Amino acid sequence: MTQSLSYRDAGVDIDAGDALVEKIKPFARRTMRPEVLGGLGGFGAIVEISKKYQNPVLVSGTDGVGTKLRLAFEWNRHDTVGIDLVAMSVNDILVQGAEPLFFLDYFACGKLNVEQAAAVIQGIAKGCEESGCALIGGETAEMPDMYPVGEYDLAGFAVGVAEKEQIITGKEIVAGDCVLGLASNGIHSNGFSLVRKILDKAKPDLDAEFDNGKSLKDAIIAPTRLYVKPLLAAMKTIKIKGMAHITGGGLLENIPRVLPENTVAEIKAAAWQMPKLFKWLQDNGNVAQHEMYRTFNCGIGMVVIVSPDDKQAAINLLRGMGETVFDLGTIRPRQGDEAQTQIV
Repeated sequence: MTQSLSYRDAGVDIDAGDALVEKIKPFARRTMRPEVLGGLGGFGAIVEISKKYQNPVLVSGTDGVGTKLRLAFEWNRHDTVGIDLVAMSVNDILVQGAEPLFFLDYFACGKLNVEQAAAVIQGIAKGCEESGCALIGGETAEMPDMYPVGEYDLAGFAVGVAEKEQIITGKEIVAGDCVLGLASNGIHSNGFSLVRKILDKAKPDLDAEFDNGKSLKDAIIAPTRLYVKPLLAAMKTIKIKGMAHITGGGLLENIPRVLPENTVAEIKAAAWQMPKLFKWLQDNGNVAQHEMYRTFNCGIGMVVIVSPDDKQAAINLLRGMGETVFDLGTIRPRQGDEAQTQIV
């Protein structure tokens, strides 16, 4: 008699997937916004646009966590990579003036470990809650033979809304405007292929105390900072001309993405002190200064450009909301085809 096969025999545990959904529902529930018209479990999530917007425009973004996940696997640290996932998308749409409205995630693995997946998604929910963004759904894909045991991949998708007339494009930036920097939490979620190369070379004691009671492992895995609430508050009273989320490409390649072609952001290297973690990476990897600036955020996770008249008000407001703010430099005219970020 031929043996009857089930989906579980093929490596897919539907019951585990159902258990995960039930486990994460309380986390997702805490992120809900009034605009959400349906909860988890449907084929699609329904969200209306708030009536407070007169001429709403949707702004969307998607991203992952990159090879930082390799360290999460090796160190069994799954509780904060979900925050990274949310931050990478909501910080991106924020720079155009959008208030994050909702978020969806994609979690793929070879064999579903409910506790591991729940830790990841609990981090996603925490990131959504801290940025005022509703976690309205996602996809958990169990795909045997596609991923090694204990490993997974993540992708996230954020949608925000802004008034059409208030979208931040950078077109109004002119010479004389001021460049402010908001401190990062650490490496955030970019440059980890180089980080892992340096760790492999240096072979440090990852659990030894490194900085302010934190181990090197803690410093490296620290989640990406969420800038949503402070900057949305600042936008209500201050004219922000441009913002740049400092991700892959570091300071050198992200700031020009928001600048008019005839301008340069001249940044003073002495305006901030590169955090100890970046100095450690630079020294142990023998990384050139220019390479540091084009790979890592080097302690600056978000750049904000305002007029001179608004500079002090912006600094005071953002510091009052818990941000560490640096007066990085100014916008000046561009000479020929010189690079649009100059760190002097």
